Amino acid sequence: MTETIALLYFWLKSAHIIFVIFWMAGLFMLPRFFVYHQESPQGSEEESRWVERERRLVRIILNPAMIIVWIVGLLLTWHIGAFSEGWFHLKLLAVLGLSAYHGWMVGYSKKLAAGERPLEGKKLRILNEVPGIAAAVIVILVVAKPF
Repeated sequence: MTETIALLYFWLKSAHIIFVIFWMAGLFMLPRFFVYHQESPQGSEEESRWVERERRLVRIILNPAMIIVWIVGLLLTWHIGAFSEGWFHLKLLAVLGLSAYHGWMVGYSKKLAAGERPLEGKKLRILNEVPGIAAAVIVILVVAKPF
């Protein structure tokens, strides 16, 4: 298996980056969808369209992208032996946090679909910054490997 991963290393690395981009795009889009969803009248046709858009974004882009990012990322980590690197521990913590954020967003979409609107638009707009901050931290850790 190690030889196969070595032969496919650059393809796997490319796939990892591509699916990180898909995942991040979805994480940026979903809270924006929530803002628009919450601004639509409850029980309206517009609201039902937002519910469907959110469901599709989660099912077609977010969940598959996150799963592929994790699988390929762990394969690459194992192949290069990064489990013992300090920078990787912090990166892993950031990716776990991003995954928890993903889970929270999916849960929030279910609340919205059920007619609940627990957060105001301003808080959702602030939460929209979480993936950008996480991405900046992760990229610095992977590229600069500061420790």
